[in-house]
Amino acid sequence: MSYPGGVVAEHTAVRQAVGVFDISHLGTATVTGPGAADYLNRCLTNNLDRIGDGRAQYTLCCADDGGVVDDLIVYRVRDDELLLMPNAANAELVLDRLAATAPIGVAIVDRHTELAVLAVQGSRSPQVLAAVGLPAELDYMSFTDQPGPVRVCRTGYTGEHGYEIVLAGSAAGELWDRLLAAAAEVGGRPCGLGARDTLRTEAGYPLHGQDLTREITPLQARCGWAVGWKKPEFWGRAALLAERRAGPARQLWGLRGIGRGIPRPGMAVSLANGQPVGRTTSGTFSPTLRTGIALALLDTSAGLGEGAEVTVDVRGRGLAAVVTAPPFVPSRVR
Repeated sequence: MSYPGGVVAEHTAVRQAVGVFDISHLGTATVTGPGAADYLNRCLTNNLDRIGDGRAQYTLCCADDGGVVDDLIVYRVRDDELLLMPNAANAELVLDRLAATAPIGVAIVDRHTELAVLAVQGSRSPQVLAAVGLPAELDYMSFTDQPGPVRVCRTGYTGEHGYEIVLAGSAAGELWDRLLAAAAEVGGRPCGLGARDTLRTEAGYPLHGQDLTREITPLQARCGWAVGWKKPEFWGRAALLAERRAGPARQLWGLRGIGRGIPRPGMAVSLANGQPVGRTTSGTFSPTLRTGIALALLDTSAGLGEGAEVTVDVRGRGLAAVVTAPPFVPSRVR
């Protein structure tokens, strides 16, 4: 999806100025009641004890075998109130799993039909928020609640300085119009999910359903940093610890194309001699680098690393590519 002007124009606006996204398709749910934070900490991978009230955290919901059911953001309001933001396709599954084992007094409530989520991303995003009367001076992965109510969080999925705003769906249209007007004043524009995908791929951020799945573990997807390895309990802990000890059989790498050709998800990756070494999980044209880029799961037994050359089978034509550790562009999220 894109707005008039197209994906490249939207992508460039975010990298150079600012873009405004409607990401209300994401799931939203509250977890409330005595011991709510402790309960989530026994389920999800990351360690909620690392953050205090008013902070957000990236985490994973894993199956017992270590595969990823979903990745999500947890907003910690206080010990007995948290907001979850899972992916749209997996929200029901995540919430059902949490509800099935929730202790008495802990309530999991789906808020998707009540809440909207807007994102303002790019170097000019603080100016846009200030223009509509919202606070911009926030630390990365922190949030604040404003009258409305409106929750403003310093986070995002583009690799740029940005914010996500959670508010009542009934109030979202008016704020959207105000944000677009303020963005236009500083060279910004509305952006769709097409630009969101090219931006997150350049940033090396995994997408659930492609780079993270029930068959792809956090270790394979380079998300081991989002696992609280010293926690005594979380879903998938035993399987992930075993994989960590043995070392993952495959790992996510970036591929930067040499020459013409755009890699897409699901394309075979091989060495020059034809030996298969993996498969792409995401792929696109990078408007910033002006070349094809991909994320790919590569066999660790092949011993590939930064600078190695491989070939991607792009519809029967070999595209030479260089292995690189993501991100493809410098991160400016902080």
